[in-house]
Amino acid sequence: MSHPLQLNFQDAASHIMGEFHRFHDYSMIFIIFITILIIYALMLLLFNGPSHWKFTEKQQVELWWTISPGFILIALAIPSINLLYWMDEGTNPDITIKTIGHQWYWSYEIWDNQRIEIDSYMVHLEDIHQEGLPRLLEVDNRLTLPYNTNIRIITYSTDVIHAWSVPQLGLKMDAVPGRLNQMFVTLDRPGIFYGQCSEICGANHSFMPIVIESVNQETFYNWCNNIINL
Repeated sequence: MSHPLQLNFQDAASHIMGEFHRFHDYSMIFIIFITILIIYALMLLLFNGPSHWKFTEKQQVELWWTISPGFILIALAIPSINLLYWMDEGTNPDITIKTIGHQWYWSYEIWDNQRIEIDSYMVHLEDIHQEGLPRLLEVDNRLTLPYNTNIRIITYSTDVIHAWSVPQLGLKMDAVPGRLNQMFVTLDRPGIFYGQCSEICGANHSFMPIVIESVNQETFYNWCNNIINL
């Protein structure tokens, strides 16, 4: 979860988000290099500006500032395309989760050996009794998922366009009425991960948070059995 004055990413909890972190650090190398180069060139022009009337062009400079961006774009495109591929690549899922957006709450259908349905509403401030629960982010029914398991997440909406987003997992997908979108994830570690609807879906857009609790497989199946027996 994010903290006040946090400048970097949240800790990654999936392989895809870890790749996002590495690609960000890799891209920052080029950004810092270009920034320093531009500042250096501006300082040279400021203190040693061209004053001779014959100083009109420089073929070598024009050649390099045309070719260099091409090499930089290629160096950025190759890992970027590779990351896009792994975001869309799906393996045979062990569990399928259907996330359904409503105005304004989420409901989940878990498809494993049988179908399980839960509704997830935001816990209001006056109902948070346990210390340490984040304001406007906690829900009454968390989505419990097992780590080290191939999971397919299908998004759907019953009314307007929502967006199911969990930053620590590198997941963000629109939930569109009449359309099924899917994404794949494998959680790397146990923990509690928070997200929110990232599509402006109406008056209570800010009040439909997402909470995923990552547990081992035994705890997950016990949780499923408890819901079935309710």
